[in-house]
Amino acid sequence: MTEEKKTVRSAERALDLLLCFLHGSRLSLTELAEQTGLSKSTVFRLLATLENKGFLERDIDTEKYHLGLRVWELASRMNHLNDPAILLLPLMERLRDQLEETVSLYIREGNERIRIQAVESHHAIRRVAPIGVRMHLSVGASSKVLMAYETESIRENVMADPDWPEGVARTSFRNQLQDVREKGYAISIEEREAGTAAISVPILRRDGSIRAALALSGPISRMSPERMEEMAPVLQQVAQEMSERW
Repeated sequence: MTEEKKTVRSAERALDLLLCFLHGSRLSLTELAEQTGLSKSTVFRLLATLENKGFLERDIDTEKYHLGLRVWELASRMNHLNDPAILLLPLMERLRDQLEETVSLYIREGNERIRIQAVESHHAIRRVAPIGVRMHLSVGASSKVLMAYETESIRENVMADPDWPEGVARTSFRNQLQDVREKGYAISIEEREAGTAAISVPILRRDGSIRAALALSGPISRMSPERMEEMAPVLQQVAQEMSERW
């Protein structure tokens, strides 16, 4: 029996509904039905169950749903001792204060990277980095780092993704990954957003495999290629400390 057959369909659908709130804090029945591909009648029954158990709450005026207190109660009982978003936060704050730019921490999940922690620069003009954002692994300094230090099979699986952007040539991307492995860091200039640049380094396990990507980002007026090259050793030192702590 496969793992897929062992899953409970109704539980899977209910969890899919909860995951929709990663992309929106308040969602209507219609929006949830569209996002999950389920019928409104099915979504209505699942929402009633989740609401009854306290995982969702419904606003009477707007008829929109939002996460309930039960979700926060569960989150508060997570083991923060091994949570990198908590464990590495002091080092990220120190790095932000030292280099005065926004610091982010990314992990890979499937064909995407997720920002699991961020510490924003104190500058008035800065790179705003919302936590929880997902981005495809085809673009950006952190994507290059996460891909460069992954196994060959994972890299090829990601690049075989039907959603791989047509404008990103796979051969050129592979060459960039080789360059990242040789230098030990990756940079990007206006790849995802106009006017912004970023530099990223790997956080490695003791066996050399990739655990996460540490990144520094800001406006190109302060993040020139020369400046980022100067920043690289500082980021690598902090990444080493993170590897030892995590």
